[in-house]
Amino acid sequence: MGKRGVPASRRRRGSRGARRRGSARRPLGRIVLGGAALGVLALGGGAAVAHWTGGEPAAASRPSAAAPETPGTSARRSPQAPSPQASGKASPPPSPSPSASAEKEPDPPATVPHEGPGTFTTADASGAKVGTGTLRRYRVQVEDGIGISAADAAREIEQILAHPRGWAAHGRGAFQLVSENADFVIRIATPKTADKLCLAQGLNTRGEYNCETTEGVVVNLKRWLQGSPTFSGTPAEYRHLIINHEVGHEIGIRTHMTCPGPGKPAPVMMQQIKGLRGCVSNAWPYDEDGRYITGPIVP
Repeated sequence: MGKRGVPASRRRRGSRGARRRGSARRPLGRIVLGGAALGVLALGGGAAVAHWTGGEPAAASRPSAAAPETPGTSARRSPQAPSPQASGKASPPPSPSPSASAEKEPDPPATVPHEGPGTFTTADASGAKVGTGTLRRYRVQVEDGIGISAADAAREIEQILAHPRGWAAHGRGAFQLVSENADFVIRIATPKTADKLCLAQGLNTRGEYNCETTEGVVVNLKRWLQGSPTFSGTPAEYRHLIINHEVGHEIGIRTHMTCPGPGKPAPVMMQQIKGLRGCVSNAWPYDEDGRYITGPIVP
């Protein structure tokens, strides 16, 4: 999960299938991470927008004036989505207990490479649309030299977003894996590279957290491979939480939640890596009966 940010409205990403200036038009294959690969989203009111789910903002993000937008980056964001109703919609079919990938998950590596070259490979993969509502096309990029196949990661993320307890299954939007012309990007990066991508927008991820930026989602390789010490499931199950939490921000849920009560499932929009506060760890937005798992809003 990323780091806790100051909620703020964003400029709308645009109509269905709109291209992002930075991520949608970048050529396929390897990209090079610049010193400020992700620009800060500048709104008309002069406030910078970015989101994270743990720790504190970097000192550079504290002034009220927005940093100038980095040339070539996208400032379009998803439309603000209405808060889902706790009652939920028609119940989807029960989901499998852990996912098949979770059952076959090997032991997590004892160590994770702290840094990589800062270049990325885009998954040469595409898939069918899942879900209804606003279509958001996404592509997946993996930092080079970290031992993870971009295509395999893309397929795993595709399965997460198509899960019967996920956003797409409950009318919160439609998603489609693409290799170009994407609305947002999901990057898996070493801790140092993830920090650099997030810090470009004033987000201090401290080598531990994920973040959501104006271009999309940055996943810390450490969390992807090792999960979280506060999460009771496998790293593969924790990957569901990473994607569901950060994509929750991507579809317009700007606030965080906290535990609704001892023994209850933690909301997916809770910063579970920072402690469960009596809740049970949970990786999905909805329960098996189709009810949205919610909790008090964090101010």
